[in-house]
Amino acid sequence: MREIERDLLRLVAELPLADRIELARLSRWSERAVYQRLGGLERAGLVESVAHASESISPTRRYLLSEAGVKRLALSNGCRAKEILAEHPVSQPWQRTLLGRLDSVAVIYRLACALAELEGPPRLRWFRSQPADAALGLGDGRTLAVVRWGRTADRTAFGVRLSRLREGPSYSGALVLAPDEVRLRYARRRLRQAPFICFFSLEREAAWANSEQHVWHEPNAGVSLSLKEALSYVRSRGWWAIEPSPRGTQSPDSLDIARDARAPDWLLPARLKPAQKRTLDLVGDWPWIRPDHLSALLGVARRRVSKLTAKLERLDLLTAPRIDGKRRLVLTDRGLALLARRDRASVGAARKRWSAGLIEPEGPLEWRNLRGRRARQLLRNLTHTEAVHGFLAALADQGHANGWRVTQLDPPQRASRYFRFEDRLHSIQPDAFGMLRRDGREHPFFLEWERRAIRPSTMAAKLAPYLRYYGAKRPVEDHGAIPLVLVVFDDELAADHFLRVARERQERTDIRLPLWVSDRDAIARCGPLDCVWRSTDQVAPVSAIA
Repeated sequence: MREIERDLLRLVAELPLADRIELARLSRWSERAVYQRLGGLERAGLVESVAHASESISPTRRYLLSEAGVKRLALSNGCRAKEILAEHPVSQPWQRTLLGRLDSVAVIYRLACALAELEGPPRLRWFRSQPADAALGLGDGRTLAVVRWGRTADRTAFGVRLSRLREGPSYSGALVLAPDEVRLRYARRRLRQAPFICFFSLEREAAWANSEQHVWHEPNAGVSLSLKEALSYVRSRGWWAIEPSPRGTQSPDSLDIARDARAPDWLLPARLKPAQKRTLDLVGDWPWIRPDHLSALLGVARRRVSKLTAKLERLDLLTAPRIDGKRRLVLTDRGLALLARRDRASVGAARKRWSAGLIEPEGPLEWRNLRGRRARQLLRNLTHTEAVHGFLAALADQGHANGWRVTQLDPPQRASRYFRFEDRLHSIQPDAFGMLRRDGREHPFFLEWERRAIRPSTMAAKLAPYLRYYGAKRPVEDHGAIPLVLVVFDDELAADHFLRVARERQERTDIRLPLWVSDRDAIARCGPLDCVWRSTDQVAPVSAIA
């Protein structure tokens, strides 16, 4: 075996699931040499590959050592195969963990490649249970923790991870990846007092950026930095976490599973295409969504949605029961587990909240018979749930036709905001939060689809949390702009009464709300972006988002 082949076997053992370009950039070999020799190792059965693609990563093939490759590497190193399995992330537990997190693994490899442009190939260590997903060691002794906030991981669980990161080993710095601007700002607040410097970026931007692009932010400064500039602030020598190897030293599983066979759970992230992953994310965000509403949110034709959902149903990742004569899409327990493992969230907690499984398998599909408490709540209030889905679908359709881009749509569990006002903890709990973009400007909004606030007292109770939130000056800190508050009522008369109550409350508290009110018929007739909104200062309907 030639030197390059021995080195590539070692590199694949240290960097499982890297693709050929990443292996070349994280080694001393050229891309051409890696392509040629890695192909020979695969034909010899020493490495295996899986296809992979996501919204952030273009289609590629990623490589792992096979059982024969582990034995050959051990022979080259003059040790036993068990030692290789114990020292490198190539055993069966490691393989299944990293495959479950494949999308984030790919982004972290791209980040390591950007670092290699500046400092030479860094050392990389994967973690299974540490608060950091991985650590990068630079040639001068500095260490960087890499922390990814997954799309479905809630604030509480991620906040615990950040607390453990602050209290753990003293890294030289940390690179934190967030799925959207709101959660990026939250992470910045939580790590302002970290014992080492931290930098923050949107995951989709870090996946494509090189070392010169300005996609990184400090906790307190508003200016954007390149990775090169960020590293100039990371000066001290640091440490990184050491965690014990997983119990057992089982050889890695074979990836040679027929395409028509049922894929094991740990292989699904490699089997699914980006559009299927996007579909799962949206159905997970909006359980019981109708296919036509999902079509609008995805921005594709109904026929395409039918193909996507049919494939996911065959994989037992989502189900589409008929309720009131209409198909409603919801994730299965297997689909919930797939997203939870990808985002390092609790599978048990996800199922406890969102499972659409029946308590009595032979019983009817009704809200009382559902296992997940949040899924049960949404099905119980299906009219309201469908109204919110319909509004967002109409917004996406109309926005696409008028040059708007929907950059963010958060369901209630992510749209909520917690804040302190007059030394007490308060919250707002909207039905959705969204972000529209046009001409380089962001337009955030909260949505309240209101059916219960029909008396002055209940209307005042609905307004009170928002008056406190905007009075606490938190909107700009959370979003970088003042979000609109869009409230939709079932009828125009209730909307008129609500505007009157809102005018009185704002005068009494001297707090101005960017409040816009409409009704179901006007929205259905003209669309959310048309002249259907009224405010306390604007009697004639206008367009709220301009």
